[in-house]
Amino acid sequence: MDPGRYLILFYDYVEDIVERRAPHRPAHIALVQSHKQAGGVVAGGALGDPPNGAAIVFRTDNEDDVRGFVDSDPYVTAGLVTEWRIVPWNVAV
Repeated sequence: MDPGRYLILFYDYVEDIVERRAPHRPAHIALVQSHKQAGGVVAGGALGDPPNGAAIVFRTDNEDDVRGFVDSDPYVTAGLVTEWRIVPWNVAV
């Protein structure tokens, strides 16, 4: 990863995410992959075991780009995300 400014999207999930995400997972992964292939996403994945949230690193400093992702994410529209936040990340090395 190149030094610079990135934004990290953090999700908090419902307690039973593993069971409830199954019908929405292919569309969610496809959305993340499309942003990755376009160069907007560096990496992403679930946090915790079992998962209790997720982090997705965006190669942008424009929060509107990340909000657009959130608005179209099947996990969000299906009510699987209880809270989300965007945190700036200044990568030094």
